[in-house]
Amino acid sequence: MHHRQLCRKVIQVNSIRWKIVEKVSIFKEFFRFIWERIMVCSTGNSVRYRRLSTKVSEELLAVESSDETLISGYDSDSDLVALKISILGDCQIGKTSFVIKYVGDEQEKRCLQMKGLNLMDKILIVRGARIAFRIWDVGGDHSSYVQIPIACKDSVAILYMFDLTSRSTLNNVIDWYSEARKWNKTAIPILIGTKFDDFVQLPLDTQWSVVTQARAYAKAMKATLFFSSATHNINVNKIFKFIMAKLFNLPWTVQRNLTIGEPIIDF
Repeated sequence: MHHRQLCRKVIQVNSIRWKIVEKVSIFKEFFRFIWERIMVCSTGNSVRYRRLSTKVSEELLAVESSDETLISGYDSDSDLVALKISILGDCQIGKTSFVIKYVGDEQEKRCLQMKGLNLMDKILIVRGARIAFRIWDVGGDHSSYVQIPIACKDSVAILYMFDLTSRSTLNNVIDWYSEARKWNKTAIPILIGTKFDDFVQLPLDTQWSVVTQARAYAKAMKATLFFSSATHNINVNKIFKFIMAKLFNLPWTVQRNLTIGEPIIDF
């Protein structure tokens, strides 16, 4: 009897400790966000991201999702390599679903939400090397444009997203690109068409037209083009592995695919 009561108390204490850790993590994210917002227009040096050795980086790219260890919250440890990634695009195109598919449902619960801005983390541990993808998802309405400076400053990659079944969202990519370039001209640009699972049901001539326009935009933006589906996890993980390979100059590459009716990859 006493043993059971002791077990219950231990469980309660652990539960309370976990809740405290969660709250501390949220507060750390909030104050970090406020500090970066204050500093966004400063004239200081840009953030520098520490480079991994090629061996560790290649191991990271080879890791499958089942082998990845996730940690929530911002971590200030010196061995953490933090990579900021921005996501831009219109409303209702699947940006948040795309991010959740990558970071996982548990990380979604820890998402830090601001007006016109969502922040989510995914931290990978590979043989002691810790890589943090810190993803800034900007709202899709025009009122969210005010968040573009803080979201894009110091990003290593910017994902410009559009709905493959909505031509207007593709047309608007140019506006998002122009705004982001005011604040960051060095980030890796990636153009992503979402909802490929719906797009593939459209007539082939419609698909061809969208593919042609998307490829032209990607060429003008000097961006790599991916068609993706969060529902079926098409090219989601591959996009982030591509970013890692580009950042660390690794030999891992994706294969170009220009076949109509298949998820396009072009560069």
